Amino acid sequence: MTDRRRRAARAVAVALVIPLSAAACSAGAAGDDGFKLQGADSASSADFHYVIPAGAGQAAIEGDPIEVLPAEMDVHVGDVIEIVNDDDRGHLVGPFFVGAGETMRQEFASPGVFEGVCSVHPSGQIVIKVT
Repeated sequence: MTDRRRRAARAVAVALVIPLSAAACSAGAAGDDGFKLQGADSASSADFHYVIPAGAGQAAIEGDPIEVLPAEMDVHVGDVIEIVNDDDRGHLVGPFFVGAGETMRQEFASPGVFEGVCSVHPSGQIVIKVT
């Protein structure tokens, strides 16, 4: 896939994620989305670490989805989830998009329930409960 097509695909995916995130997520505190984004090079360790293996997207297309993350996660305020995407395509994990070859680190800043599409779980959905 060319860089131009890859950028276009990412733009479409992000455009789809933003409305899904707004509609599917309910945060605990008014005006606070419950997220505290971290860079992939953050020195802090993750409380939850997942790796999307190479070929996961193709496996899903062929009808053989794999379970990388659980359908439901219970985490606490301050917990960090790290998702490393070793696949050649981006994946949706609830309100998050993890691009091909990227690492996403998420620290939760307030209680809430975050749910949405999950392209690396056979059910196609994920619910993250933050207490």
